[in-house]
Amino acid sequence: MDISLELYKVFIMWLLLCSFSEASKQLYISQSAVSQSIKTLRKKLGRTLFIRNTKRVLLTAEGEMLLSHIEPAIHLIQKEKLS
Repeated sequence: MDISLELYKVFIMWLLLCSFSEASKQLYISQSAVSQSIKTLRKKLGRTLFIRNTKRVLLTAEGEMLLSHIEPAIHLIQKEKLS
């Protein structure tokens, strides 16, 4: 399975900010690129990662598991870049 690190970064930023527009500002990409990245990640994994309503995003058990694996990895990568 070929999934780029960028898709994971977008997923985490979107979850942290609960907003496509805010995530796009932080990542310096378009709002539609954020949306497309989330769709691509979901499609490549073949899993339902979250349930979204008008007020918030709720991670599914699969989404929680994904986040628990990728969040530490991304923090480690960012730490290494700063070193």
